[in-house]
Amino acid sequence: MFRFHKALDVITLFHKPSLPASTRVLNILKQVSAHASEGATEDQASDHSHQNKIQRSEFELNVTEEPPTSDQLRTILEYVGARRAKDIIDGARDEGDAMRLLKEDSKRFRRPVIVDWNNGRAVIGDSESEIMKMVGELPKGETV
Repeated sequence: MFRFHKALDVITLFHKPSLPASTRVLNILKQVSAHASEGATEDQASDHSHQNKIQRSEFELNVTEEPPTSDQLRTILEYVGARRAKDIIDGARDEGDAMRLLKEDSKRFRRPVIVDWNNGRAVIGDSESEIMKMVGELPKGETV
C-alpha cells in the first residue's frame, strides 16, 4: 500500500551571523536536522528500535537574516504572548508598539528567534533546552 509522506515542518531561524548566540542556535539546529535526516535513511530491515525512540522528526530549516514581516511578527507574538513584545522588539511595550517600532526601524528586532510555523511555537534567544524541546515535540512523519 502506498502512503504519502507528511510534508516537513518548517522551522525558521531569524539569524544575525555577527551575534554569537545566533550562530550557536544555527549550529544546534543544523546538528539536530542532520541527526534527524541521518536516522530517516536507516535500513528498514534492521532493528533500530532504540535509536527510533530518541530520533527526532525531520524538519525544513529556513535561515533568514531579514527581520520578520508585519504578519510574521504578529504571528510570533501570538505564539509567545504579547507580553513578550519587549523581548523581540527593543523598546516595545505591547503588540501595537512592536508593530510600529519594527516598521520605523527593523534593527530593533532582536535575534535569534526560532519559529515552528506548522505547530505554533517560537523560542526567543539561545536557550538550548527550549530549542530541543520545540524540535522534540515535532509530530513524527508517516513512513511508507
